[in-house]
Amino acid sequence: MLEIYVSKEVNKTASRSIYKTAEADQITPDTWINLYSPTETEIARVENELSIPQEFLRYPLDEEERPRIDFDDDTGTVLVIVDIPYTRRENESVMYETTPLGIILTSKNIVTVSLKQTSILDHFIENRIKDLYIPYRTRFTIQILFAVAREYLRLLRFIDKTLEVAEAQLEKDVSNKELYKLLELSKSLVYFASSLKSNEAVLEKLMRGRTIKLYEEDEDLLEDVVIEYKQAHEMADIYANIVNSTTDAYASIISNNMNDIMKVLAAATIVLTMPDIIGCFFGQNFPMPWDAEFASQPMPFFSILTSCVVSMVIAVMVLRKKHLL
Repeated sequence: MLEIYVSKEVNKTASRSIYKTAEADQITPDTWINLYSPTETEIARVENELSIPQEFLRYPLDEEERPRIDFDDDTGTVLVIVDIPYTRRENESVMYETTPLGIILTSKNIVTVSLKQTSILDHFIENRIKDLYIPYRTRFTIQILFAVAREYLRLLRFIDKTLEVAEAQLEKDVSNKELYKLLELSKSLVYFASSLKSNEAVLEKLMRGRTIKLYEEDEDLLEDVVIEYKQAHEMADIYANIVNSTTDAYASIISNNMNDIMKVLAAATIVLTMPDIIGCFFGQNFPMPWDAEFASQPMPFFSILTSCVVSMVIAVMVLRKKHLL
């Protein structure tokens, strides 16, 4: 999909002008071209009209592409690739993953390229970003990075709430469903922590101001973005440690419960074995209550029965003393 946007002036005061983002039909100077899941025709159009190296348009479409900054000496085009978070639903589960977002800066335009449509850029399209002015390409780039950091923080807070719900459920009943949910959260946090670390490296390179010229206001905004990314990275690491420790704790609980069950079964086997040993030793060659001879010879039956009961009582007392029951 190819979308073209421009900044239109909607109000002007003595101190400043107010702009809003509006959709356009043609690629002209000072426009923002948003490409997501693009076709070959759309890629070729942007490449030809803006003289952008083809590989710059294709790098962000690779899911395995790592965050970095690239510069083309011939055209002066700058490519900034960062990982952005997104949610993916699979049956009843919500998966948190990351995907590359490419920001291409030319002499007159800015191009964003992604494999999937992202809600992060919708904030810019719907004019929910303060002081957005597309011709200020450097500031626009930093604002996008700021929005990405905010999205990471939002999803991390949601992951924290999901973790609390899973822990509450596990306190009631240790089920495989909740343990699988913890495993999914752990994987998501690993993705987030890895992507945030790579994004921080990109920001540090931007801070040097060698690839993209930074103005004083841009430097202040970029410092705020760096702080947001560091906070998100720390939160991802903390939550990952919490998930891992929680998983290990419940694994120990499950193992301990299994040991308790095996201990009870072993003790019950010992208790029930004692009467069997006595019965096997003396045999069954004595009258039973339903036999005619029982009235004249009842003692053998009651002796064996008493021996079985006494042996079971003794076995139970010994096992309780050994804390096996």
